[in-house]
This record gives sequence, structure tokens and C-alpha cells, in this order.
Amino acid sequence: MSDGDRVGEGKVSGNQASIPAHIRRELGIEDGDTLRWRVVGDELRVSVVPTERRAFDDFEPGASDDPVDAVEEHDAFGTD
Repeated sequence: MSDGDRVGEGKVSGNQASIPAHIRRELGIEDGDTLRWRVVGDELRVSVVPTERRAFDDFEPGASDDPVDAVEEHDAFGTD
């Protein structure tokens, strides 16, 4: 290992492995992210594949001049 390597230890329980909190924070690992595991020689390498988030951040709902009772009409809204 080089001097710049960051080390942490986690536990394996069943088929789940824990990731130390400082490593999760540093790499920005969040719930739902995928960990890609690769064996290279006698080393295990892991890379993080982030889950796409905030898919609707730029979403702007369409305007309607008609009042809508969302509880009663949510399935039919916009079908007229």
C-alpha cells in the first residue's frame, strides 16, 4: 500500500458487507448505490456505481385553469 491509501475495516454478516462510515462519506456512497466487485490476482477491488438521483429536479407540472380534487380525480386527471 502507498502512503495515500485510505484504510478501513468492515464486517461480513451473511451475504452483506459493511463499509466504514468515513469511506462512505469520502466517496459519497449512499443507499441504493451499486458496488461493483472485481478480483484481480489476489486482490479484491470495489468501485462505486452511483444510483441516478433527483430525476425530477427540473420537472415543472403543467398549468391547469380547472380546480382538481386530486384525491377523487388523480387517475383521470389530464384524460379529457
